[in-house]
Amino acid sequence: MQNTKTEYSSSERTPVVLPEMEQLLPPLSGEQFSALENDILENGCYAPIIVNEDMVVIDGHNRFRICEKHGLPYRMLVFSFANLLEAKLWALDTQKGRRNLDKWELGKIALKLKPEIEARARFNMSAGGGDRKSDVAKSGLVNSPNPISAVDTRKEMAQAVGIGEQAMGRITKLDENAPQALKDALDRKEISVNRAWKIMKAVQQFPPEEQESAAAEMVSAVREINQSDAEADRRGKIAGLFCKAYEKAVLLTPTEENVRIWTECTRMTREEIEDSVQDSYELAQTFQTIGDLLKNAISCVHQ
Repeated sequence: MQNTKTEYSSSERTPVVLPEMEQLLPPLSGEQFSALENDILENGCYAPIIVNEDMVVIDGHNRFRICEKHGLPYRMLVFSFANLLEAKLWALDTQKGRRNLDKWELGKIALKLKPEIEARARFNMSAGGGDRKSDVAKSGLVNSPNPISAVDTRKEMAQAVGIGEQAMGRITKLDENAPQALKDALDRKEISVNRAWKIMKAVQQFPPEEQESAAAEMVSAVREINQSDAEADRRGKIAGLFCKAYEKAVLLTPTEENVRIWTECTRMTREEIEDSVQDSYELAQTFQTIGDLLKNAISCVHQ
């Protein structure tokens, strides 16, 4: 990959959109797309759209669609790639830092790259003197001290998206063999790849005609467990906040001298002191409300 430093405006050239490039990554959520659209409408498309030397959009499909929809100008920066696979890998590497992609999503992206990675493996094996040597290899013109080795497809796929080989292998099997209910749960991020793998192994013990319903029941059970865990986690966090608030509050001794030391050591400005006065009154009201609720709770217990 190389930045050619060549730049075009949308009034000079029109880019080309390839479905396989645009659909490489999962689409933005409605909320994410709206946020991007609002930002572009307010500030313009300040980030250039990356295209290759054939004017194919490599990165920036959403920005391109938004600008075209609203008739807004945009810039295009031309990058040179050895082939479309290199362009896809670069786009993926660029986008991974911007997206919250889980292992399942990354694995599905890798599966889209699989045909090209396998084609490269076959070419490398042939050029390097594998079972089916290329004409160039047979002619003896390939004379490198470091011949090109065959590509481990699963390893290459895993490395391309930044996940482990074992996870890549499981994702491949899940994509090929898992009941649809299990795939849907993975798409909704309700279960992890490891949990889905265990469920698939379990449902494979059922007759084929019962596997789909068995998977749906297990996914439903996992959903209930996750909801229960989430509620327990939420309750634990609330309790923790109250405990910490009281632990800190009891350490305070609100004398005139201590308050003066606080303002002097933190070098509070007059405006900051005024803000702290308001914060103190609001905190006092918060603790007053807590006290009233606790008092009511005690009254209910004794009734």
